[in-house]
Amino acid sequence: MKRSADYLDTPHPVIGLADEYPPGFVDPMHCHERAQLLYASAGVMSVATPQTSYVVPPQRAVWLPARMMHEVSCRGAVSVRTLYIDTVHDTSPDRCRLLQVSDFLRALILEVVGFAAGYAAASREGRITALLLDECARMPNAPYQATMPQDPRLLRVCRSLLVDPADPRDIDAWAAQVGMSRRSFTRAFRDELGMGFAQWRQQIRLLSAISLLAEGRSITSVALDVGYESPSAFTATFHRAFGQPPSAYMAR
Repeated sequence: MKRSADYLDTPHPVIGLADEYPPGFVDPMHCHERAQLLYASAGVMSVATPQTSYVVPPQRAVWLPARMMHEVSCRGAVSVRTLYIDTVHDTSPDRCRLLQVSDFLRALILEVVGFAAGYAAASREGRITALLLDECARMPNAPYQATMPQDPRLLRVCRSLLVDPADPRDIDAWAAQVGMSRRSFTRAFRDELGMGFAQWRQQIRLLSAISLLAEGRSITSVALDVGYESPSAFTATFHRAFGQPPSAYMAR
């Protein structure tokens, strides 16, 4: 079985690995010397860096620059396909990208993951790998992400909401929890994240909803589990954010 540690020093521009993560799996903060493309061919994973949290369904992938600290967690079972990319071919060396995955790119990822070590650049495998890198570079960015604050007090609040987006506590309760006044809390939140607390929490609830919908959960149960009082309120908010109702997202 291929392991990342065995292959990251090879001269190949791309090394692909396949993993099966069980429900509840967490891979704590770590980094790699190569850039990394994280893709879930089945299931939904969450990928968190010190700055941003991403929800990654099978229509999306996360590009992580070399040495970017990140944590991977899975609410349900996830089939993970990882590409480790030589820094020479890193199209985004200074920032993470959440990119859309076309059917063609998905097929390329699944093909490259199956390559044996030792392929030559001029071989079929080498040509497919070069095409994969071209496709990654041309894919548009996707919107399913949430910025994380640097203030440790705000970070405690945001991490709590990532774990339980349905937590009903209001601004006053959260501010008291971290020893801040309401005014200081709201000002610091907007200064760091460019939006109010309520808007950020809505983002987190919608991101969590995407993960649950991808697991096949009903719209009603998802709405209640992420903190909405009714399925209609959830549907209206989802439609405004993503341009389609959750039923259309599930069908797609």
